[in-house]
Amino acid sequence: MRKWLIFVLVGVLMLAAFPFQVGAQEGAEPVHTGLRPDAPAYAIHGPHWVGAQDLVVDGELPLEITAWYPAMNPQNVEEKITYNYEVKFDFMPDAVATVSGHAIRDASPDLAAGPYPLVVLSPGFTMGRSAYAWLAEHLASYGFVVIAPDHHEMYDETWSDFWRATVTRPQDVLTVIAYADQITAEGGALEGVINTDRIAVMGHSYGGYTALAAAGARFDIGGFTARCDAAREAGDPNVWLCDLLLPHVVEMAALAGFDPVPEGLWPAWTDSRVAAIIPMAGDSYIFDQKGLAEITIPVMALGGTLDSSTPYEWGAHPTYEQVSSAHNILVTFDNAEHMIFSSKCDELPFFGEIGFYAACSDPVWDIDRAHDLINHFTTTFLLATLKGDTDATAALAPDAVSFPGVTYQTMGF
Repeated sequence: MRKWLIFVLVGVLMLAAFPFQVGAQEGAEPVHTGLRPDAPAYAIHGPHWVGAQDLVVDGELPLEITAWYPAMNPQNVEEKITYNYEVKFDFMPDAVATVSGHAIRDASPDLAAGPYPLVVLSPGFTMGRSAYAWLAEHLASYGFVVIAPDHHEMYDETWSDFWRATVTRPQDVLTVIAYADQITAEGGALEGVINTDRIAVMGHSYGGYTALAAAGARFDIGGFTARCDAAREAGDPNVWLCDLLLPHVVEMAALAGFDPVPEGLWPAWTDSRVAAIIPMAGDSYIFDQKGLAEITIPVMALGGTLDSSTPYEWGAHPTYEQVSSAHNILVTFDNAEHMIFSSKCDELPFFGEIGFYAACSDPVWDIDRAHDLINHFTTTFLLATLKGDTDATAALAPDAVSFPGVTYQTMGF
């Protein structure tokens, strides 16, 4: 009984201290809770209701996207939604799963506080865009428009689409940004909703690679080759990452329209309006030190120390150490694996049914706790960098962050 009373008291105190931005919409507000009772302040649902729309960017190869945004909810309906989720495995070419979420499908946008900064969310390799709905919904509740594309790629045993995705993914981000310009213009599907002068790109795994590329990181094939040679000599088990790309450099250059293969750093794929990035367990090795140094905008890198897909020393840690940004953060989840950033298994039941439990869980971390922390860190960072929120900026200071199992490092905060 005493423990229950303590939880109630903590919840009341957290709500009293919560840094609300009062929405313009009259009437009922969303329920301001996190996934767990001990959720930190910015992991609690923000002041906006959340809407979601599925859209298609026309082109030679149409790009399917989902947009999440602050929404009107005059009928006070429950934020409850089911998303389609394509399972992109060649041995199940027609499989479609579902992901449950917390948004209102096709709700009218709340224009009162708009337009809202744009966040492009790039999924992991072969992952569907809805696998990160939990994060997109949360960011939208704080006054961001989040757009996630379904990149065109398929998993097979040879990873044959991996090198192609290295070229096409950054181009997809540019396509999404151009489409956002179109749909927020007069007569567009989200007219007046999106502020495309303030953009962030974030993503998980190869989506994290995509965010780095969108920030201006440039391929350094010479540096990457030297890194791989040293790794082979040292017996580093992660050299399999080298074998996915180095044999295909000529093909990658041709796909990108470069003939011959560029010497030194390759040209960048970026938009000058991209003002911040969040790579989550993002692959950074192909850029190496010189290529990462081309990034000068604020960066928040997140990663787990036991990540076996994008190892910490091939992803998050070198990102933090080697970018040239004056404002830079590294959030390290001690003993975490790769998939703490994806949907949890009870939201993505199909993965459990086909034996992919490891793709929606973690051997050590409670996923709700991990997601609360990811929501807190990413929301705070985006409020600080895209909106200039002083309370959020203060919450990023080193002495303001202390969570068990998290190592937090900053430059410029």
